This record gives sequence, structure tokens and C-alpha cells, in this order.
Amino acid sequence: MTGLLDELLARIKLADPEEVQLVRREVMQRTADMAWIPNPGPQTDAYYCEADELLYGGEAGGGKTDLLLGLALTAHRKSLVLRRLDKEVEGLEQRMEEILGTRDGYNSQKRIWRRQQPKPGLIMLGGCQHLNDRAKYQGTPKDFIGFDELANFLEAQYTFIIAWARSTLKDQRVRVVAASNPPVTPEGMWINRRWAPWLMPDHPNPALPGELRWFTTIKGEDCEVDGPGPIEIDGDVLLDGKGKPVLPKSRTFIPAELADNPDLEESGYASILAALPSGMREAMMEGDFTIGQRDEPFQVIPQSWVEAAMDRWHEAGGSAPMTALGVDIAQGGSDMTVLAARHGGWFARLKTYKGVDTHDGPSVAGLIFMQLRDGAEVVLDMGGGYGGSTYDHLKQTLSPSQFNGAAAGPGRDKSGTLGFLNLRAAAWWALREALDPDYGGQIALPRDAELKSDLCAPTYKVVPGAKIQIEDKQELKKRIGRSPDRGDAVVMAHWASGNRRAGGYRLHDLPQRAVTSRR
Repeated sequence: MTGLLDELLARIKLADPEEVQLVRREVMQRTADMAWIPNPGPQTDAYYCEADELLYGGEAGGGKTDLLLGLALTAHRKSLVLRRLDKEVEGLEQRMEEILGTRDGYNSQKRIWRRQQPKPGLIMLGGCQHLNDRAKYQGTPKDFIGFDELANFLEAQYTFIIAWARSTLKDQRVRVVAASNPPVTPEGMWINRRWAPWLMPDHPNPALPGELRWFTTIKGEDCEVDGPGPIEIDGDVLLDGKGKPVLPKSRTFIPAELADNPDLEESGYASILAALPSGMREAMMEGDFTIGQRDEPFQVIPQSWVEAAMDRWHEAGGSAPMTALGVDIAQGGSDMTVLAARHGGWFARLKTYKGVDTHDGPSVAGLIFMQLRDGAEVVLDMGGGYGGSTYDHLKQTLSPSQFNGAAAGPGRDKSGTLGFLNLRAAAWWALREALDPDYGGQIALPRDAELKSDLCAPTYKVVPGAKIQIEDKQELKKRIGRSPDRGDAVVMAHWASGNRRAGGYRLHDLPQRAVTSRR
């Protein structure tokens, strides 16, 4: 604390040494009961940030863990600080002991730290390794919930746990702080969507670091709204289940850099980060939330191929006739109904609808008729039994194709050596080969962070009989915490009869232009 005070006083540059000593004594008196104070810069900004929900981080080494523990120690009465893996909680315990200089008041069995100064309170440390582990934290209100490395958590874990951020004490502030480096796997890419105004460069209404925006859930969907007062929809105030006006919560993002943490910066940590693999290195050293996903071993489609396809995309490509419409159907629940229109090698921006709004066959059929053009082939996902009703309503006027991923896999890969365990494997592999630059891939995909995550999520293996098997969809959903609806719709649109393997891939007349990298 003394070293930090010296730095602050040096910045003030008071000329009179006696005034410097007066400031020193006053600061030390006012912070005598504080176990921790934030570093100048972003960590201080985050400490005093007014947002109900804050994402703090970016570059590795920006003092994220210390911010969470410091807030719990000095600003809150009942806190919960989480890491994803149970074994990682030991790191929180060790850092807390370093800050306090003691383990007095800590119950290592329950992982609860009780303190009396400056106010009585407790700090709970925990892990949430499996999705269902989130239930351990329900029912008990906490005025502070902190997530250490949010990118390791599933969205379903995060949204469930923060529902218990509340307090009955009128003078106690309630907030959630999520500290994180950029996600490097598909499981964490949901962060980009939740904080899209700050993280996504193509967001239509970007936000500045630290700027408050207001959000609430409407019909099961996270929505940005005008705030902070009651929400009006078509002139009516939105009410909760008890008839009270719904008040949105504020949200923001504050970036942090290694340079903001002087102790760690001087330790040579930057040289360690520089040795990381490409992709992860840029994410950790530059704090870039848009490029950090790394390829997994045996990933079906490398992210660089998807990026190249998105770099090729431009609005003029839609001038070619529509050749296929892939439809991934959700009826109720949290999944999305997605329509992917293909115009030769060019894919239009995806049309997405909440499952609760596409609860039956007629509703999905209506959306298809609205989107369909040029006599394009309609490909319906029949997995899970959701497509049957839609098919029945379409077959009277159209001849839709039924895509059943569990059906036998036709054909072989381009090498001629590998077959496919089922139709799902054949279709995903067909898109992989169409994107492969070694085969002159000319597919053009709209820039869509969630589509990219979906396409890069599945892995594969070669099973007996020399057949390619794609990661089971239910297992994939468990791993990434959601259904890859956008990716499935694009795969089905690409698999339409105009692109059967025997006929090869033929690109419709696609307007040409110089490809410009998004970076």
C-alpha cells in the first residue's frame, strides 16, 4: 500500500513537502482498515464502476483476480467468487492469504472466509465444474458475485448463478463482476454476444469502455433497452410476474492491460505470454475478443477457413438466384429456428427466430414461404422429430428435402479413402472440403460470430471401417452449452441436391472483388 501511495503522490507533484506529508497521513488513516486497494487506472475504474454487471479484462495479467477478491474484502458483506474447476479454487485461497497475510477466519472445508473488518461479512469461494454444479449456489442471496476467467464458464452456468445477486440490506450495493481473458474455445464465445456493443467491431451501436448500457430479458431473450427506468413496449410498461414494472440492469466492459498491473509486469510475465501459440497469444497479449478461438485437435473446420469465407462475403453476392434454404427447426425451449439461404456459393445473412415463436409446423412453414425465392430447394432438419409438422404443411405445395443426420452416410471424402458413419458426417465434411483452400474454396459466409463458433465447434474421429464420425450433437451441446443451430442450418443448405458430392461444387456467378481482410 505504501508503494502505491508513493506513486500517487509522485503523480500529484505537490511542491511543498509538508503538504505531501499531510496527504500521506490522511490517506493512510482513511485506508487503515482496508485490506486491499486497487491499482491506479482500469482496476480503480472497475472498483468504482456503477454497472450492475461488469466484464473486466482482456489482456492476461491485468489484475483480474485481485479485483474480485479486493471487492469482496472491502466493499461487500456476502460474496461469492468462482472459478470453473474445483482444483483451481486453491489459487483463490492462496491469493487471499497473500493479501491478508493470514488464514485466520477461513474454513477450508466449507471454503468460507469470515471477516469482521471493516464490516462483518463472509466470502465464499467455489468451483462450478459441471453444468449441474450451478445448483449449489441457488437460494442464498449474495450482494457480490465474481467470476474468475468467465470464458471458462458456460452461459447457462453464468445466467443461473447471477440470478441470486441480491440483498435485503438497503445500504448494500449489489453487483456482478466477471473477470476474463478473451475466449479461446467455442464454449466461451457467448461472452462476445452478451457484451457485443463493446466487443464486436461490427455492432450497429457500439459502446465505449465503461459506458453503461441497459439490458433485460424479454420473452427469454437478452435485450438491450432504454434505461434505467421502466421499460415500455408498444406504449405499455413491461411488468414482472408480480405486476411490478421491470427495471433493466446496467452492463459495461472495462479493458485491462498487463501494464496496469505493475507487480506482474515487472516479473517478466510478458515473455511467458509471447511464447503461447498463435491465436491464443494474440488473445492474451492484445486482449482481442474477436480472434482468440484456437483450433482443437481433429476440429472439423479450421477457423482460418471460416474467416477466409467471411472475408469473401459482400452484399452484392445476393444477386445470384437462391438455390437452397436450410432450415434448423426449434419448437419451444432455448434453441433457435434458423433459416440459411444459399445463392450458389454465397450465403445470405441468417434469419433467426426464438423457439417459443416457432412452436408449431405452420409457424415455421410461414417463415419459409416468406424467405423462399427462385424455386430454391428447402432442406428441413428432421432430427428430434421437430420437422415433421413443418414438412406436412409444405409438401402440399413444395417438395422439401428431409435431412435426417442419423441416416446412412453416402459417398466418400475427396481422397476416396474415407467413408461416413452417417449423413450428418457426410454433410459436415462436404462443407469442410468446400471451405478448404487446397480445393480452391469459394464459399462466402456472412460475418457472424455465433456462426463462426458453431462451424468451428465440432470435432471428428475415424472409426472402424475407415468412416468419419462427427462429434455427437448432444455431446457437443453439453460441451459448448448450447445447440449449434446456425452451423447446422448452413451445413444443410450446402448439402442441398444442387451440391451433391457426385456433381461436385459449382459456384454460381458470384460478383468478384478484391478480398480485404477484416483486420
